[in-house]
Amino acid sequence: MVDALGVAVVGFGWMGRVHTQAYARVRHHYPRLPLRPELVTVAEEVPGRAEEAAAQFGFASTTRDWRDVAADPRVGAVSITAPNFLHREIAVAMAEAGKHIWIEKPVGLSAEDARTVADAVAKAGVQGAVGFNYRNAPAVEAARELIASGGIGTVTHVRIRLFSDYAAHPESALTWRYERERGGSGVLGDLASHGADLARFLLGDIASLTADTAVFLPERARPAAATAGHSRAAGGEPGQVENEDYVSCLLRFASGARGVMEACRVSVGEQNNYGFEVHGTRGAVFWDFRRMNELGVSRGTEYQDQPVSTVYVGPGHGEFAAFQPGAANAMGYDDLKVVEAHRFLLSIAEGTPHGATLPDAVHSAAVLDAMARSAERGAWVEVRPEG
Repeated sequence: MVDALGVAVVGFGWMGRVHTQAYARVRHHYPRLPLRPELVTVAEEVPGRAEEAAAQFGFASTTRDWRDVAADPRVGAVSITAPNFLHREIAVAMAEAGKHIWIEKPVGLSAEDARTVADAVAKAGVQGAVGFNYRNAPAVEAARELIASGGIGTVTHVRIRLFSDYAAHPESALTWRYERERGGSGVLGDLASHGADLARFLLGDIASLTADTAVFLPERARPAAATAGHSRAAGGEPGQVENEDYVSCLLRFASGARGVMEACRVSVGEQNNYGFEVHGTRGAVFWDFRRMNELGVSRGTEYQDQPVSTVYVGPGHGEFAAFQPGAANAMGYDDLKVVEAHRFLLSIAEGTPHGATLPDAVHSAAVLDAMARSAERGAWVEVRPEG
C-alpha cells in the first residue's frame, strides 16, 4: 500500500516550479516509492502567482503567508524555495511544526543560519534535505566511486569552476540577490556553495583556504515590480550591489590534497560552465555539467602522455536507470531534482537520511564563511563547521 503525503511549496519562483515538477514526476521514475506526494498548498507573497501555480499544477489551496503552511495539518513535508533571508525563519518554524523540509541552498545567510536549521531539524526528529543537485548526477557519483576506489591513485589536486552570465547584463535588476541583508553573500551563496559541496562530496573535508573576491558591476537598476529569476530593469533607479560577483580560492583538504575553486556570475560568454578536474598520482577524472552524462577518464601506468577516454554513464551508474535505458541517452537538470525529491521522500518513508542533508549544508556554509573571512583579511583561514 502506498501512503499519501501532503506537500507544500513555499516560494514559487523558478526553483519552486522545479520542486513542484519533481514531485509530479517522482513516482513516474520511482514507481516503488512507498509515498505518493500530493500537492496540498503553495505559499507565495506576490499577488496572483500562487493562484497561477495552483491552476497549472493542481495545488488544493493557496496562501500568501507561509505561516499558514506551518499550521496546516494536511501538510507533512515542505519545499522551501524562498529567498535566502527567509530560509532560517521558515525552516525552523516548519521543523518545530513537525514538517519534513526540503530546502534550497545555501540555507540562510551564514553558517550560523545553517546550523540553526540543522539543530531544529534534529531536535524535531524530522527529515531535512538540501538542494545540492549537482552531486546527484550519475557521472559525479561515478567519479566519486572512481576516486574512492583508488582508480586514479592518491588525489593530488582538484580544480572546480562555476562560471555563469546570469548577472552579466548591465540592466540586470537589483533584486534581493545583490543585497547583504536579504541575499547574504553573492556568488558565494549562488554558485560557490555548490562548489564547496562538490569538493567535499568528492574529496572530503576542506581544512583551510585563502580567497579573493570582487564586484565588477557595482550598480544595478531597482525593479519597479515583482521579479522572478534573473530579470532586467532598464531605466530603473540605480542602486549599489552589496555582495561579490567573483571569487577565487585556494583550498587545502584534510587529506593533504590541494585545490582551486573559481566562481563568477558575470562571465560574459559562459552559460552554466560548471565542472571539475581531479588529478591523482595515476590518473585524472573530468566532468562538465554541460555534458552532464559524460566523464573524461585517464588511468593506467603510462603517466606521461597517458590518454583521456570519454565514458558515457549508463544504467549502472547512480540513478541513471530510473530515467534512461542505456548509455548516451541524456539526462537533464530537472532530472537531478527528481532524484533529489526521491531521496527526500525515501528519507521520510524509512526514517533514514538519503542524499544531501542539513549537516552537508553546514559544511558548505562554513566554507563560504571562511572564504568571506579570508577575502576580508587577505590571509589563509581555517574552515570551522562546528562554529
